[in-house]
Amino acid sequence: MSKVASEFQDIDIEKERKEILNAFKGLLRATKDRSREDTRMIRKAFDVAVEAHKDMRRKSGEPYIYHPIAVARICVEEMGLGATAITCALLHDTVEDTHITLEDVEDLFGSKVRLIIDGLTKIPEVFDENASIQAENFRKMILTISDDIRVVLIKLADRLHNMRTLGSMRADKQLKIASETKFLYAPLAHRLGLYSIKSELEDLALMYSEPEVYSKIENSLKSTKDVRNRFIRRFVQPIKEALQFEGYVFDIKARTKSVSSIWRKMNAKGIPFEEVYDIFAVRIIVDTPTELEKPDCWRIYSIITDFYQPSPDRLRDWISTPRANGYESLHTTVMSPTGKWVEVQIRSKRMDEIAEKGLAAHYKYKESKSEESKFDRWITEIRDLLENPDANALDFVNEFKANLFADEIYVFTPKGELRVLPNGATILDFAYDIHTDIGDKCIGAKVNNRLVPLSYQLLNGDQLEIITSSKQKPHDEWLRFVISARAKQKIKSSLNEERKTIAQDGKEILERKFKQHNIRLTAENITFLEKYFSMPSVTELYFRIAKGKIDLIKLRDIDAVHGILNGEKKTNNSTKDKHEKDVYPKINKSEDSIIIGEDFKNIQYQMAKCCNPIPGDLVFGFITISEGIKIHRNNCPNAEHLLSKMNYRCIKARWQSKDLVERVAAIQIMGIDNIGLVNRLTEIISKEHNVNMKSISFETEDGIFDGRIKVLVYDTDHLEQLMRKFEQVDGVQRVTRWDTEEDQHPQESH
Repeated sequence: MSKVASEFQDIDIEKERKEILNAFKGLLRATKDRSREDTRMIRKAFDVAVEAHKDMRRKSGEPYIYHPIAVARICVEEMGLGATAITCALLHDTVEDTHITLEDVEDLFGSKVRLIIDGLTKIPEVFDENASIQAENFRKMILTISDDIRVVLIKLADRLHNMRTLGSMRADKQLKIASETKFLYAPLAHRLGLYSIKSELEDLALMYSEPEVYSKIENSLKSTKDVRNRFIRRFVQPIKEALQFEGYVFDIKARTKSVSSIWRKMNAKGIPFEEVYDIFAVRIIVDTPTELEKPDCWRIYSIITDFYQPSPDRLRDWISTPRANGYESLHTTVMSPTGKWVEVQIRSKRMDEIAEKGLAAHYKYKESKSEESKFDRWITEIRDLLENPDANALDFVNEFKANLFADEIYVFTPKGELRVLPNGATILDFAYDIHTDIGDKCIGAKVNNRLVPLSYQLLNGDQLEIITSSKQKPHDEWLRFVISARAKQKIKSSLNEERKTIAQDGKEILERKFKQHNIRLTAENITFLEKYFSMPSVTELYFRIAKGKIDLIKLRDIDAVHGILNGEKKTNNSTKDKHEKDVYPKINKSEDSIIIGEDFKNIQYQMAKCCNPIPGDLVFGFITISEGIKIHRNNCPNAEHLLSKMNYRCIKARWQSKDLVERVAAIQIMGIDNIGLVNRLTEIISKEHNVNMKSISFETEDGIFDGRIKVLVYDTDHLEQLMRKFEQVDGVQRVTRWDTEEDQHPQESH
């Protein structure tokens, strides 16, 4: 997070010193089972950090050293990490922000601490407008996963504290950091099994990206808290008495869903807060020896179902088959006497610690090699991703994120060995999971003794036997059949090798043609042809030539018309180059702000079609490559992508208060089909609000209608008035703002 040199005059330095020392003592108290040597190392790290950061303050005005102490405390209390991680957390910003070097760190604390600090130190911003610094930093951090997982854990602790103290930052910075957190860091925390940290990161990201939504759900949770607590007390009472009678040592907790998770459910199902049935879950934690965990959890399940009817579709057994990140628990959903479904989670004390503290606890309890492999499979996936030196940082982040989010399925080899694959995996994903050679030569498989094609999607419990042929080799279309990062990377790698061989033939063909037409073979001429045929690279140009997809008979005509291949004149810059040269230098992204309705430095800007912003919406500008600046809503479907991965191209924007131009807004109306309903809605639009309608469409199925209306309004107040009128019409159940589906996935032309 940003730091500023101290400019605060009236500060009681002595008082601050005492407070800093107290914060450090609090950290030491939280650190359990430390040796005398550990204490010495932590004290030395604290002394080095205090001295290095002595003239630095955070945006809030407090001494900077509070930040590394807070990060170290998160590592201890919320992740269960030890002395080395605490040392690194205290030092994590010293190399990046102070005179301390990596060599100094190694001299003082050894090579292991140096390795971790190096992973935590950002890449210097040698600015390339076409690369995302955030993506490069994220890639560097992930590179160290296979060396020391603590790099990622400390980085998550750092991000969590930054999010907790984000209030002192500028609004545009808050939005960018929140988007990046939601896009990358929350999924990473989830994959590492840090569920409470993942939930808090998502909640804080929502609080800054959509403050109104966050506030509304938080208030709804507060107002229903007493009713909820009374319901939970009544629900758990019979279970409690039965478990006590059986002699179990246990704890029962009620866990309320996070705000972000409630918002996700509301969005996914298109329902209001009141209709989210699983607002909370009841968790039963039993204190039992490892060998009795499984039978005891199932016995407790049996006791619960004596009182309440379970839903057969909602039973999740992660005790027999834990998730890849080590999570173990038995989940069931039962019907309460009041007609509400309630989720119940049953787990041992050991399982609960792994669920709360994730990876650190997993390794604390790890005993066997087989248990190690369950988690380390994911580390192997990451290594496979990193093996591809040609992938750029943004591609890497996309692949990595897809891997983070994937749910898992469990399949078996012919000998009964269990393999964990992402949900939606195919025969090819399985083949590459076994070995690269088996993947490259795969022609099909037998699933449960039935012959299936390469594109067959695997189901939980399938047993597979791969069929190979020495004549088989990977094809382009295989990339459509796979979803795992490992399979994609291996197929791309094989295809690239083959393409390079074919491209070499294409290069020789082009050289012969140049000689034939008496055209000079220069880099400039090759680059001209690359642009003329709109090829993304020179390798692709050669490849297409070899495949006969580029007609080289045109060479003579091109030369006659342009006179370029013989060097008579230079090519003009493309629109893209011109735009980048003209637009980027004019904009100071930290200072400038577009006021919509006024001219902005003679640079064209327009409303993005993917979210149709209207006055009153919170917005930002995105500098496109060839279409000027596009204005997006902060909660646009593309906002998270743009703000987290390409925030170096984002700029602040706000509405001019007197800007009264009509703009298109789209509304979705759902409800029960009534005669005359459409007439009533159109009457509201035309008569009561004097609003112009652009388009209207209604679909009815089984008595339920779904209407989509596009109208011209002045601002969000104007739109909300209209939506409130619609809500009052008989039969209408829900009225929401609807994002049009065009342009939902920003391409490079953005």
